[in-house]
Amino acid sequence: MVRLVAFLVGVFFSGMLLLGLGDTVITAIKEPAVPTAEHDFYEKPLAVSFAHDGPLGKFDRGQLQRGLKVYSEVCAACHGLSLVSFRNFADLGYSEDEVKAIAKGWKTEVPTINPETGEPATRPAIPADRIPSPFANEVAARAANNNALPPDLSLITKARADGPAYVYSLLLGYREQVGYKNAEGKELLKEFPEAATPPGLNFNPWFATLNIAMAQPISADDQVTYDDGTKATQEQMAKDVSAFLTWTAEPKLENRKSAGWAALGFLIIFTGLAWMSYKTIWAGKKH
Repeated sequence: MVRLVAFLVGVFFSGMLLLGLGDTVITAIKEPAVPTAEHDFYEKPLAVSFAHDGPLGKFDRGQLQRGLKVYSEVCAACHGLSLVSFRNFADLGYSEDEVKAIAKGWKTEVPTINPETGEPATRPAIPADRIPSPFANEVAARAANNNALPPDLSLITKARADGPAYVYSLLLGYREQVGYKNAEGKELLKEFPEAATPPGLNFNPWFATLNIAMAQPISADDQVTYDDGTKATQEQMAKDVSAFLTWTAEPKLENRKSAGWAALGFLIIFTGLAWMSYKTIWAGKKH
């Protein structure tokens, strides 16, 4: 009797679920979702390639150093990199003395406590320190950015779909909204007059909501001067800092790829040995 009741209860709930699913499907067919500006005018990331792409890709140390230059001189004023220590920059090809110089010369000093007075103070960074946030706390960050909170960039390329391509596209994606058309030739403000960018925001069709609080960070060529003499065009700076932020998110990317190839080689050899063992053991047996 108990089994019968349980069976009937299960059938009832299964029927309700199927009924709900059917009703949802019918509603979706009869009343399709109303198109939105974000759906029609959001742009896919631009085509861009990096040295670390693909199963055999490796970081270009020169590009990572240039990306650090762009981050420190353009991005670090608003965005933190709290999961990265200065000593990690040795992986970019810097010597120990160079890492110490980078830490000591960092624009934002490390928060500390004055041992004599007990009052908050700051000190120059050392290689063991993590990169200090440009703001004391979230309240200060919002107050300095029209109530928008600049995200920490340590893992940004892992936190966003298309990773470095997304960052690259976003940095180069600022546009004038008036007269903007998508790939199909539709003009944004004619199709969606209500989508006009509010005051204090900036139009960027590579941002999910089309309107972003961050002002255009890379707005002209030669905003930084590269030590290796590379021409600092907007595209070059965007690409370099995107590669650098890939490294901050996945500093062991090259090791992971090497381990993957080693594991694949082991599996191939092991499979061959297992097959030969099988043939040897069963060679004299009738199948």
